[in-house]
Order: sequence, then structure tokens, then C-alpha cells
Amino acid sequence: MRQMENPTLFVQWLRSVAPYIHAFGGKTFVVAFPGELVADGVLPVLAQDLSLLVGLGIRVVLVHGSRPQVAEQLALRNVEGRFHNGVRVTDSAAMECAKEAAGELRLDIGAAFSQGLPNTPMSNAHISIVSGNYVTARPLGVIDGADHELTGVTRKVAADKIQPILNTEDNIVLLSPLGFSPTGEVFNLTMEDVAVSAAIALHAEKLVFIT
Repeated sequence: MRQMENPTLFVQWLRSVAPYIHAFGGKTFVVAFPGELVADGVLPVLAQDLSLLVGLGIRVVLVHGSRPQVAEQLALRNVEGRFHNGVRVTDSAAMECAKEAAGELRLDIGAAFSQGLPNTPMSNAHISIVSGNYVTARPLGVIDGADHELTGVTRKVAADKIQPILNTEDNIVLLSPLGFSPTGEVFNLTMEDVAVSAAIALHAEKLVFIT
């Protein structure tokens, strides 16, 4: 590691943050960020900061958005996106785009947390990103005469499945804005809905939205 330019200031800083380390060690933070953050290339910096939190003993759940990535996939297929009151109407074509975008983002996020170059904040970090079918959803339905089709809302977050993962050292749970029904359907959700539902289910200490 690089030698500290001013060891005295570093010690003073470490003493000043110690109360926060004691206060939040072992607590759960749900951190949500939009797809625009990934598109703007900020993901590597976010990964470094969140890895630091994990290293301090904070349990982190990530929720990513995907609106620009879905729009990009729609454009590649020459499909026009439809919205009603700012909420996407998800037909079968848009759902395929949402799945494609979620898969791409999961890979990008996994790559960002795999950094480990010397003399960087990720040096000696071994963060594992764990994702799965932890979100149960139901259809949003018909609102003001508009059928939202495969757009849904969160019904349940499987906190009992997520907690053991968070209890394992250096794990981060990643939730995509997709949910699954007991009948095997996939629904397109909003990042905000998933993040709030996860924070409630996990009794999170903090819910953080990065914009």
C-alpha cells in the first residue's frame, strides 16, 4: 500500500470515524442506484466505496435500476417503449429487453466488484455478488384503463434466504428490478419498489438511493 503522506492526519481521521464503525458494524444497508449510474461509468467507484463498507462489517444489499439499458435493448429491436403516468407498460417484447438488460447489468456489477489491483481501495478485497429469485411479485394490473401487462409490484422479499448470505463474510446480495410469481411468471418492477420492500423485510438500518 502507498505510504500515508500525513500519518498524523490519518490517525485523527480514523479516530473520528470509529464511532460510526461501532454504530453500524453488523447492520444492514440497502443501497439502490439507477441504470444511468452504470451508463455514466461511475460503477467502479461505487464498487470501491461499497467494498469498504463491507470490509467494515456492514451487510450490504444492492438494488440496481435498468431503465436506460432497457431503452437501449428496445431500440436495438426497433420496439417503441410505452409508459403510462411514468410507469413502463411491459409487454412481452419489453420483458425480453428487461431480462437482457438485467443480465448485462449483473455481469457489469460482478466485474466491478472483482477489482483487486494493488494500491487501490479494492486491494485484497474478495467480494462475492450473490443474486437469485428472492423477490416475489404480482401484476400491477389495470390503472386508469391502462393494462400494465407484465409490469408488477413487489409482494414479498425472501428475507429468510437473504439473511444467511449476508451473515457470510464478504458477501453482497444483488437484487434486480425483476420479480417472480408462484406461477412462474416474471414481472418488471421499479428499483424503488424493490429497494423499499427489501429494506422493510430485512429491517435495514439505512436505505440509500444514489442518483
